[in-house]
Amino acid sequence: MKLEDPRTIRLLWIVSLVVLALLVAADGLVEHHPHFGIDGSFGFHAWYGFAVCAAMVLVSKFVVGLLLKRRDTYYDD
Repeated sequence: MKLEDPRTIRLLWIVSLVVLALLVAADGLVEHHPHFGIDGSFGFHAWYGFAVCAAMVLVSKFVVGLLLKRRDTYYDD
């Protein structure tokens, strides 16, 4: 079984999604002690982590990309 095989990639996606779903479902079994109102909601850590990860990707793509961008003819000069 090679990692590049499409069946292996599909299996890894399925296993990862099942583990993620089980972890989010296990959130219902844990007693929360929220400091703010929203952090006591169901699945808060899952959706908050996803939102922060997406924000980091967007910031790095647009903001940092603008700072590090070079002209197309950078190496020709």
